[in-house]
Amino acid sequence: MKIALIGYGKMGKMIEEIARSRGHEIVSIIDIDNQEEFEGEAFASADVAIEFTAPQAAYGNYLKAWARGVKVVSGSTGWMKEHINDVRRACETEGKTLFWASNFSIGVAIFSAVNRYLAKIMNQFPQYDVEMEETHHVHKLDHPSGTAITLAEEIVENIDRKTAWAEDTTDPALLRVDHIRRGEVPGIHTVRYDSDADLITITHDAHSRRGFALGAVLAAEYTKEHSGLLTISDMFKF
Repeated sequence: MKIALIGYGKMGKMIEEIARSRGHEIVSIIDIDNQEEFEGEAFASADVAIEFTAPQAAYGNYLKAWARGVKVVSGSTGWMKEHINDVRRACETEGKTLFWASNFSIGVAIFSAVNRYLAKIMNQFPQYDVEMEETHHVHKLDHPSGTAITLAEEIVENIDRKTAWAEDTTDPALLRVDHIRRGEVPGIHTVRYDSDADLITITHDAHSRRGFALGAVLAAEYTKEHSGLLTISDMFKF
């Protein structure tokens, strides 16, 4: 498969390494200093572009890739509030393809399935209050993390006593989501159900970015054969 990379930081370099190890060809690498490469024939030859950039750049990168007929896999977060309706329309009515996930880790996909199942169980036990905490490296600009938002929305969807999620809240109707930024932490997500009697905790603790990079390449392999607005639940049927 021919892959283009959009964004060539630590994640982009790790994706390149894993993609090559799986027999794929990297035909184009685009970063902030060579945006003109979007217009090149090498980029247009890609089956899929894998995009990991900043929130303010992601949507524009999708448009540039789609204009060249290239499908996109993206792990960029922070763009959905302003652009999700445009992206959904492009994928559902204009024939574009985006595989987006807040986290591509296989472990996080499993953790998310456990999170949904546990929330359904805990809906029956109102004596437990639920809250979430996420920890990431100091370079991460957005908060809470896209993964935390996804997990929080899954909890709110399954627990009737929570109407929405929020940061820094004491409202019992809201799911509290806290964020911590320290060191070079790849990502820790913890969900706690606390009662007077006991505490139930589930945690996903990433050892490195490698799991995210592998998941992104697996998503690219999936996206090559599929179309539309795709995500992890399409690729993994838990």
